[in-house]
Amino acid sequence: MTTARVWQWSGSLLLLAAAAVFPLAFTNPAITNYGVYTLIFVAAASAWNIFSGYSGYISLGHAVFFGSGAYFTGIATRDWHYTGSQVFALLPLAGLVGAILAVPFGLLALQVRRHTFVVMTIAVFFIFQLMAYNLATTGGTSGLLAPTINYNAATYNNPFYYAAFAIAAGTITLSWLIRRSRFGLQLRAIRDDEDRARGLGVRATQVKLSSFVISAVPVAMIGGVWWYYTTLVDPSSGFDPLFDVAVALMAFLGGLGTVAGPALGALIIEPAELYFQQQVSSGYIFLILYGALFLVVILIMPRGILPTAGELITKWLTRRKNGTRPTGQRPPVGASSSEVDPTTDDSQGQSPRASTASGLA
Repeated sequence: MTTARVWQWSGSLLLLAAAAVFPLAFTNPAITNYGVYTLIFVAAASAWNIFSGYSGYISLGHAVFFGSGAYFTGIATRDWHYTGSQVFALLPLAGLVGAILAVPFGLLALQVRRHTFVVMTIAVFFIFQLMAYNLATTGGTSGLLAPTINYNAATYNNPFYYAAFAIAAGTITLSWLIRRSRFGLQLRAIRDDEDRARGLGVRATQVKLSSFVISAVPVAMIGGVWWYYTTLVDPSSGFDPLFDVAVALMAFLGGLGTVAGPALGALIIEPAELYFQQQVSSGYIFLILYGALFLVVILIMPRGILPTAGELITKWLTRRKNGTRPTGQRPPVGASSSEVDPTTDDSQGQSPRASTASGLA
């Protein structure tokens, strides 16, 4: 195992341990409230990235799964008379509901290419929102209330924190496994050049649909946690268009298509949003800042924090390595091209797209 890999694993385990003991170290409910909401969006952004980040198809309709998971958990809790910790047992079923809804949704939306796909996801989102307003089982505009929970006030947030933590950790692990698999390679090939990927034998529609369904499951599950924690879901909050903007911004900020990038974006944006909302009563000011931040990220740092930082570190290490040779000194006679340029890639100038495609072949 290389030194870089050791540092990666060590850092990951350290962060995992820190997240696991967070509510035990910080017992103030106001602080653990930050942790619950942050983990909700860590899970949602990481799940969104499994589809949109790896395939290149930007979805603005994942709020469909979030709201459906919240509504299913609320309806099942009401009709099956679940109380207390029993409600958490409904979360896997909420994920199953998200997967079932993702099949027809994906079959419809994935018939078109990227830009039209975005419009299709928005249209489906508004269909679900209107259904929530008009169906009797959803409670209409009043929404669905969660049952009263008799938890200790000092540790009230902890069950929700650990439920969100389990979903978030599982989603990030799943994202890591997919990225390292042949399935993930096929998704990235579609992102780079879908027509070429099809020419190499990738069944693009099936691969995209599978990724879409997989990404829907954690989003629906975390929607159930969100409903139980906030105690209310209505059409405007369960099917909120800002949800999709938020998860997309988090993924872009941290690093779209990376494993840790969406989680990093959520760790930065969600606590900042909660703090700003507590300090400033005017919500529209935050929305303006939200849009401005999205523009800044897209225009100045389109690759996100992690890829940009990795590139800068690589350039710095390369400059240090090149600095061992005096400036202007010619390489020894007979030196190979790789000795002349230490940054020469072993793929003999092959582009990343070509490398991905050759891995599929």
